[in-house]
Amino acid sequence: MERLTEAQKELYEWLAEYIRQHQHSPSIRQMMQAMNLKSPAPIQSRLEHLRNKGYIEWNEGKARTIRVLQALKQGVPILGTIAAGGLIEPFTEAVENIDIAHLSLPPQAYALRVTGDSMIEDSIVEGDLVFLRPVLEPDQLKNGTIVAARVDSIGTTLKRFYRSGDRITLKPANPKYNPIEVNATQVQVQGSLVAIWRSYN
Repeated sequence: MERLTEAQKELYEWLAEYIRQHQHSPSIRQMMQAMNLKSPAPIQSRLEHLRNKGYIEWNEGKARTIRVLQALKQGVPILGTIAAGGLIEPFTEAVENIDIAHLSLPPQAYALRVTGDSMIEDSIVEGDLVFLRPVLEPDQLKNGTIVAARVDSIGTTLKRFYRSGDRITLKPANPKYNPIEVNATQVQVQGSLVAIWRSYN
């Protein structure tokens, strides 16, 4: 199958995740906003390329009928380590890939290896791989969701997410650790948990 350019790949992965979450395709305007574009022309060009390369299809003349046809990649990128305890800086580039064909994961899923014990009461222990998906609408995130969250000037951690007004609490699942309580503007949710992988080797 013909390879995608970075721009085509970015749109394809966003489309696949949007359709998976909403069960229908987005509007051109939503795609423009997601890709930070002010004109529909680049979106329409990328969509044509994706269709010509066999990644998507749609019904001519009908809005919101885009369907994803192909999985983009084999394996899930492992982007480094996430703290279940203190806070650390994660990597942004894939350190390795893991191919877990039997897990149904969204196209943009990525993995982080857990270090620390702050989530042990949620059965997440040191050495586990946690699989996360990007959070497209952080304001819609349900309280209690396990997330990877970046806290300004501190780092990234795996915790349960709670919002109350303009305050965010990142709560551990181990009584040895205190919750992290900060202003919402200091927190960037980088992903929500979709699966855990543990190796006994």
